[in-house]
Amino acid sequence: MTACAIEGGSAGAAATADPEAEPGVEPDPEAGPVGSGAPGKPAGAAGSGPSGPPGDAPAPPWAGSAANAGTRAEPGARPEEGRGAGTETGPGPVAAHAHGRASSADDAPAGDRPAGDAPADGTPLTGGFTLTADGAYAARLTAAPGPPGARAWYPERWTLDGPEPYAVPLPLDQPEEPDSEVAPLADGRVLIRRRVADRQMFSLLYPTGPGTGELLLGAVGRTEMTLLPPSPDGRSVYALAAGEDHASLWLVAGGAFGPEEVARIPGRCSGGVWLDRAGRMLALDRREPGGGPVKAIAVDLGRRGEVTPLLQIAPGSNDRLVLADPDSGLLLLRSDAPGHDRLGWGVLGSCLPVRFPECLRLADATMTPFAVQPDQMLMPESCAVALRIDGARGSWVGVWRPAGRQLHQFAAPLGWMPGAGNWSRDGVLRLPYANGATPCGVALLEAPEDVAPVSAAGRTGAGKGGGEPSAADTAPAVCKPVPLGQAPLHGAARPD
Repeated sequence: MTACAIEGGSAGAAATADPEAEPGVEPDPEAGPVGSGAPGKPAGAAGSGPSGPPGDAPAPPWAGSAANAGTRAEPGARPEEGRGAGTETGPGPVAAHAHGRASSADDAPAGDRPAGDAPADGTPLTGGFTLTADGAYAARLTAAPGPPGARAWYPERWTLDGPEPYAVPLPLDQPEEPDSEVAPLADGRVLIRRRVADRQMFSLLYPTGPGTGELLLGAVGRTEMTLLPPSPDGRSVYALAAGEDHASLWLVAGGAFGPEEVARIPGRCSGGVWLDRAGRMLALDRREPGGGPVKAIAVDLGRRGEVTPLLQIAPGSNDRLVLADPDSGLLLLRSDAPGHDRLGWGVLGSCLPVRFPECLRLADATMTPFAVQPDQMLMPESCAVALRIDGARGSWVGVWRPAGRQLHQFAAPLGWMPGAGNWSRDGVLRLPYANGATPCGVALLEAPEDVAPVSAAGRTGAGKGGGEPSAADTAPAVCKPVPLGQAPLHGAARPD
């Protein structure tokens, strides 16, 4: 299936009315709707499982050195029951803060990798931050204090669905390599991928008494693999092994007999976006074996990896899927169909064309969507979208709705994990952060209302030239972190 494109407006008889379309790419007369997802009703979000109370979780025994004195549990041990009160967070100073580089459209997804000395503000070095689909748990690889080149890396699990967020370190008998990857499951365990020689080793980690338990899952004979975002079912994790002429998709957690190859896809693949709540339909960005542009495809895991086209904006354009919301069908994509790389949006299965809003185009900054407001059934234009904005000042947060056509900018809390966060159904954005004063915190930001822009003459109207209003050049407002135990459901954080 295909999708045509417009820039800053609409095209075709089926499109909704906009003030005035920005001159841009002409719609393809052969274009059709964005591809549809998996049949059947969405499954509910998986619940959270057992975890250890924060008071029982020790600090890494090898903190400050490269030695690990922890213990390794026998395979098959179960996570302990119960949950404690967690670490209390409090209000504190916030500012825009950056970790790592912005993602490149030509690169496969990867966590930000630290280099050099630790930040002066005491923010822990981190090797990526991953949330479960329901936002109940998160995991990251973090480093104990130490000189560059001799830091001890260990996994850490965050519990985010209780009255207070708290972190549980999961060190083993030796530090992890900084290129390891972690992913949380809905039962509180953490999957870790380690590269050992020319193999990839997979294990599940969990807190057990004073130490860390480890359940070995198996190995895959590949030199390079990348974990995909955790499946919406809460129990499965997939990994992608990309090659020059084909890509292998592996189920590395949640299977019956350890890691197993579930699909082999012709071409060079990257990306990884879930299209449904059941964890059946997966979108990948693929370049055909013979070369050519990159196109997003849908992989049906219920049919042994059957591949169907998902995005085809123009024959020669590179069309990548960045984010998808299974509830509303909203798709966020990146394409060079307008003549240069732009962020756009469309609706899964819709006959409406893909649009490229002018307000999602900032000079000297890169924007990457990372969260969409859930439970907005049949209302894709009303969904609040959170974006990571990377520029010379660092990384900060943007909030945008397709219907409002305005970009709201906010300074991130100090030590924000850039590109990490999730929305509540009521439109409250939760941003995890850690710094020298708060080892585990969540800042809350209520999605602002969209208002019509006012011109210099006091008239309300569209942006210059009748197109969509451009983003403001002023400094972003501040997103204030507050203790979750004191936070109301609405209005927990407001811009200054």
